[in-house]
Amino acid sequence: MIPTNPSDSTRRRYVRNIVKVYRQATPDQEARGLSWYRTAHQLADMMSGGNVVAGAGVIAALSANKAWDMNRRLAHDAFAGRVHGHTGDALGKVVKIMSGVDPAEVLPMGIKTGNFYRCILDPDDAEAVCIDRHAHDVAVGKPQGNRDRGLSSKGRYAALSLAYRNAAAVLGVLPSQVQAVTWVVWTESLAGVKHRPTLERYSHEHR
Repeated sequence: MIPTNPSDSTRRRYVRNIVKVYRQATPDQEARGLSWYRTAHQLADMMSGGNVVAGAGVIAALSANKAWDMNRRLAHDAFAGRVHGHTGDALGKVVKIMSGVDPAEVLPMGIKTGNFYRCILDPDDAEAVCIDRHAHDVAVGKPQGNRDRGLSSKGRYAALSLAYRNAAAVLGVLPSQVQAVTWVVWTESLAGVKHRPTLERYSHEHR
């Protein structure tokens, strides 16, 4: 696992790796990544009947270890009255959010799930970064397979989030957009695929 408090040189290396992957994006990959959270925001708004807070919260609560297509379907089912398809803990969070509890009181806001919620709720959020296993691997510069990356550690998560915010400052876009664009490039490179047609086909695993 990476250190929870990396040295300055290690932090700079993370930023260089992130910027390098971002700049490898084709125009199509960049466009899809830049619009990813705006499209997810629209989806959350639509499936919740206009309650985008609940929509984003339910999507985030159901995101752990689910490919994006399944994540989206489970959230849609929840708003249609069928809460299913996940752990008891996740489903309990969904029930609370749908009953009107603020997702920020239910979700772990200091790590991935809470940041995923924030990115969907407000695609212009200048601080939130969804650090999943792919975002971690982009920063360290190599795929880690199924190894535990230790992203439940708030210190480790914060170090990687800062790297994405610093890369965003270099690139002139939002941190969430850096994460989304590099996610597209990285996952499609791993899969040997250059183009995927729509957001709904992405496997935004959480992961």
